[in-house]
Amino acid sequence: MLAAHMDLENPDHISAVKTYWNAPVMPKGQGLKAVDLFNAIESGKVKFVWIMGTNPVVSMPNRGQVERALSKCDMVVVSDIVESNDTLNYAHIALPATGWSEKDGTVTNSERRISRQRGILPPPGSAKHDWQILCEVAGKMGFGEAFNFTHSSQIFCEYAGLTGYQNNGKRQLDLSPLQALSEAQYNGLSPLQWPFHTVIKAENTASSNSKSNPNPRLTSKRPFEDKRFSTPSGKAKLIPVTYRAPLQVTSDAYPFVVNSGRARD
Repeated sequence: MLAAHMDLENPDHISAVKTYWNAPVMPKGQGLKAVDLFNAIESGKVKFVWIMGTNPVVSMPNRGQVERALSKCDMVVVSDIVESNDTLNYAHIALPATGWSEKDGTVTNSERRISRQRGILPPPGSAKHDWQILCEVAGKMGFGEAFNFTHSSQIFCEYAGLTGYQNNGKRQLDLSPLQALSEAQYNGLSPLQWPFHTVIKAENTASSNSKSNPNPRLTSKRPFEDKRFSTPSGKAKLIPVTYRAPLQVTSDAYPFVVNSGRARD
């Protein structure tokens, strides 16, 4: 999918992202999902893979196939917070990344509540945040002007601006009232839940570095409270399904079914 919850199948969404980021080359369709990706790596169609924040040799189904794929890949880059694990064994380049306790940014939970996350420990050794690593690589590739971020607040504000770009109420995710936050306001951000009502009053939003009352005043609203959904017709799409019982059933003698996750996939 595209950034800001936008769809690769929607020409309007593609146009919005293309224009906002001045990105003339846009993908023509979805990329490969995880299982398909490792099939493509093994067949030689994908020759470079950068794995960030996951350990697919352990988590993916068919471990042997994942190992074969990575062993055949021309270049495997792995960003991780540990010195060694099953996937790092196949890395040509290992990049030390920050872990949860060192990360600095925002996190959004399942009820759409954005919270400011501040690192409680400094990055150990030569570890860097993922965004810093990506910016450095982009710079080496000649895209430094588009990736010249120096603070996570700049990335947040740019993303917030994209969520509201050519939106006009058509997409639920619209964080654009937050796109002009100063670094001090971002640092003092209190938890808040999207979608928002319009800004009641924005205090010191553009210029002040004061930490007193640093945030725009927003109120949350319930999604779809106006009975209109994010579809062309405005109506919800309900898909009827027919229940099928599990193939493996429990009994008094065997009341549990153990699922490894690999079998699920």
